[in-house]
Amino acid sequence: MTRRRAIIIVLDSVGIGESPDAKKYGDVGANTLGHIAEFCAEGKADSYIRKGPLNLPNLQRWGIGEAASDSSRKEVVFAQNIEAEGAYGYAQEISAGKDTPSGHWEICGLPVPFEWGLFPNVTDCFPKNLLQELISKGNLKGTLSNSHASGTEVLIEYGEEHMRTGMPICYTSSDSVFQIAAHESTFGLQRLYDLCDIARDLVDPLNIGRVIARPFKGNSPSNFERTSNRKDLTTPPHAPTLLDKVKLSGLPVVSIGKISDIFAGKGISYTLKAPNNMELVDVLLKEMCNVKEGLLFVNLVDFDSKFGHRRDVIGYAHALEQFDKRLPEIEALLSPNDLVLITADHGCDPTWAGTDHTREFVPVLFNGPKVMTKNLGLRQTFADMGATIAHHLNTEPLQYGSNCDI
Repeated sequence: MTRRRAIIIVLDSVGIGESPDAKKYGDVGANTLGHIAEFCAEGKADSYIRKGPLNLPNLQRWGIGEAASDSSRKEVVFAQNIEAEGAYGYAQEISAGKDTPSGHWEICGLPVPFEWGLFPNVTDCFPKNLLQELISKGNLKGTLSNSHASGTEVLIEYGEEHMRTGMPICYTSSDSVFQIAAHESTFGLQRLYDLCDIARDLVDPLNIGRVIARPFKGNSPSNFERTSNRKDLTTPPHAPTLLDKVKLSGLPVVSIGKISDIFAGKGISYTLKAPNNMELVDVLLKEMCNVKEGLLFVNLVDFDSKFGHRRDVIGYAHALEQFDKRLPEIEALLSPNDLVLITADHGCDPTWAGTDHTREFVPVLFNGPKVMTKNLGLRQTFADMGATIAHHLNTEPLQYGSNCDI
């Protein structure tokens, strides 16, 4: 039997225009890629690290320009005019919410029909009994923050007090998350992980999607920095996904980055991690040399965590251009029966108000030696992507989604 391989690359948060239901989420007008391109074209994103219009020649060749213009019904201006050579389109999410697990699960054929639990955006947002149990079971003196907050701002505000008292920093966002920040040295990384295990059990009755360990280092607000030892404790998917189907067929499923965390380890053969986008690409390239069949699945988290949430347009644009330059390296390692998907899980418009995700269409870019140029148009669910990969890998069909026929 001919060996087949699929590669999924999630450009975390690279949305391409408001979804039809954006009003429900307060995101009418959001457009992550479009607004970044607009800022670049107007010179607002010029700096010492990049200049001029957004330059993504390889992603444009894969069809991101046409997909972004079609989804936003407005031409997106790039540094060059380049026609697509792959299968391209855009997809809308049918899952409730705009969080990471929902987006990834739906890509893999499992939409989320239920609403995740959320903490109210008020002072002292966590239930008292939740924090009391966390303090008791975690043998803590107390906790800090207890609010909706930016992950970098809470370090500036509470980092020194945390180091002095040993009390962890607990905070959330508009997503279904309970986040705990603690210093890797003074608090201890394993102690933080153990505390998050306790928190995971405590928030389960509240239907909270993720508990996230946010370790950091440094000795003052001027140099506090989150490390790459983040860990997401996610509620397991409520039904089998593409990953389970691929693994059940006897093929390997390789998680690169936080994929395994997002799927609670379900359907994963093994996991590899790296501290940033470029090193994650390095890992992907190495695995492409070693693993010749099955599924390689990578999430490039920096777009979201370092630039989207921090509303850093310049950094976001530069990161996109950095990834674009690496695409030829990926193409050079493709085998005749490979299929590659580049997509996103939601938006996080760096020009938008607040610091949260935005409800947007995502790009659907399929490419590979046997993929012909084709406009896939609007896909009614992210699950069409998973269905297409399941068909390519000859696995059992998924419950949701339609093959894109590329």
